[in-house]
Amino acid sequence: MKQLRVVILGQGRSGRDIHGLHLKKDTERFKVVGVVEPMEIRRERAAKEFGCETYSDYKQLFGRTDVDLVINATPSHLHYSITKDLLEHGFNVLCEKPCVPTVKEFDDLVETAKKNNRVLLVFQQSRFASYFLKVKEVIHSGVLGRIVHIGIQFNGFARRWDWQCCLEFNGGNLANTGPHPLDQALNLLDYYDGMPNVFCKMDRANTFGNAEDYVKLILTAPNRPLIDLDISSCDAYPSYTYKVEGTRGTLKGTMGHIDWKYFKEEEAPKQQLMKEPLCQGEEKLPAYCTEQLKWYEESWDGDPQAPFIAAVKTYYDQVYDLFTEGKEHEVKLYQVRQQLAVIEEAHRQNPQIC
Repeated sequence: MKQLRVVILGQGRSGRDIHGLHLKKDTERFKVVGVVEPMEIRRERAAKEFGCETYSDYKQLFGRTDVDLVINATPSHLHYSITKDLLEHGFNVLCEKPCVPTVKEFDDLVETAKKNNRVLLVFQQSRFASYFLKVKEVIHSGVLGRIVHIGIQFNGFARRWDWQCCLEFNGGNLANTGPHPLDQALNLLDYYDGMPNVFCKMDRANTFGNAEDYVKLILTAPNRPLIDLDISSCDAYPSYTYKVEGTRGTLKGTMGHIDWKYFKEEEAPKQQLMKEPLCQGEEKLPAYCTEQLKWYEESWDGDPQAPFIAAVKTYYDQVYDLFTEGKEHEVKLYQVRQQLAVIEEAHRQNPQIC
């Protein structure tokens, strides 16, 4: 089996605890041959954990021709410049989210990759989370009927004081957490040929920085359900991750448990529109539309932590297939571009935050 040779830029929560954690287990297909990290103590630890070369600056990689993929897990505001530099020096790059702040920068990276015949990937692993796959499965089964409304809440109560709550570092809830549910939302909307209508309200509630930590984002498109996305750090009673409302039923659930309830149209009482007042009994008492529907209920249980582990594995499965068999990755660059366009429009609508 071919082993892909990988370099990781950064040994923070993403570089070490997400990418590094997976690659240490997936050693038959991947080999970490280098780690770039400015902190000496982290470099020393990486050398022991991966048994690889370490560098303090990514430019020290220039000239190496034995690297199949560089994972850019540096701080968000460095993604654009470092990714562009790597692509221009002949490296394939997997960039962490948020990829870049603007569509203009993203288009430049795509063009740079194309010009240098290199691969550019963006790490949107939540597309493959088990709870999301179950939501899609139920929706596509048709049991809920035509989907009218999709509510998504990535909420909690938290105060934040690190670099990721600062706009100058491309921080804030929409850039940090947002790429996960927003990628899912746009995948469900499935309107990649156009730009959805966007309404966004941002606020700063519990953050110690200058970026938003409350986001209400509403997406609409022709002949599509309305998608209502919350990314709030001031919700002490988070109740669900997904709520899907359709013409024949509803789904509601978290990352660990999902319930859905629906009726079968062929079993429902036959009704027709009546414009005259509804009455009941000989006394013609006022009446209301009431009927007995036979409801079907199903549920799904999953480990609330496992979705993230499984999603990373699936993402890397497709990375491996891309490099060894030429199979296209499911996370397409035009999809990432649409997400960045939505984020950019959301910030445009909230100049008080920007």
